Amino acid sequence: MDVERLSSTASTINIADLGCAVGPNTFLSMQNILDFIERKYRTQCPGRENPKFSVFFNDLPENDFNTLFRSLPRERRYFAAGVPGSFHGRLFPESSLHFVHCAELLHEGSAAWNKGRVHYTSAPDQVVGAYRAQFAADMEDFLRVRAEEVVAGGLMAIIMTGIPHGMPHAMLPAGVMYDLLGLALMEMAREGVITEGQVDSFNLPIYAASPQEMREIVEKDGSFSIEAMDLANPSPWLTGPVNMQEWTNHVRAAMEPLFATHFRDPAIVDEIFDRLVRKLVERSREVESSYREKIQLYVILRRV
Repeated sequence: MDVERLSSTASTINIADLGCAVGPNTFLSMQNILDFIERKYRTQCPGRENPKFSVFFNDLPENDFNTLFRSLPRERRYFAAGVPGSFHGRLFPESSLHFVHCAELLHEGSAAWNKGRVHYTSAPDQVVGAYRAQFAADMEDFLRVRAEEVVAGGLMAIIMTGIPHGMPHAMLPAGVMYDLLGLALMEMAREGVITEGQVDSFNLPIYAASPQEMREIVEKDGSFSIEAMDLANPSPWLTGPVNMQEWTNHVRAAMEPLFATHFRDPAIVDEIFDRLVRKLVERSREVESSYREKIQLYVILRRV
């Protein structure tokens, strides 16, 4: 990152975290980015005072921004502001951002029709293709609007669910979970707790892209160069059995707004996740034997 060039045209380095939720992960990510930029600045601009920083925390309007800002670190080294709205559209003025960070659910808000399931795991090829096409369209929109907002030479870091090229999603732990979630919902539909129509119309807008797919989309857009891209193990320290309750709690924290909006009744949402935990425990061998190594895709892009 050429911080000398970027800081020569602006007195403040502007950083955006897209999909920030309520913390604390967003604060840790922002601190790491600030540390990285300051190290670069000390190397490239020795003897000069560090630039000022502004961090823009973005998420959908229904995000709990009050909790987010009440939790802001007291010793932070940046000015903070909230920017509500979908990151599939424009959020910032033209050429105003120097660094953009976006972690997980990059394609939230889009879905493909998929009867009797909630995801493309174990679905027919046409459903997988529909998810793939929707992901590509969402990503193209995302890159297009970010290209308008990021200054020339600015960086964008994307972290999302990934998969080795050609590997079926059913081989991933999340694939096992999504299949079991679909079974739990269909079970509730048969019991009359929810309707089958509610199941058919509910789909998780999550697509695990391979590095090859991502590269094709970025190169087609042409607004960014790829500085780095690879698959990584998101939890290398987890070597023992998966704690199904903790895993489900983590997934619920990220996805509960989708369930709450669709099913509306908090008691039904509780029942969905309770059943999911039980099914995961019953199928723990399947989860433990799934592929857990390189299932997180990280991408570093530079605005050309």
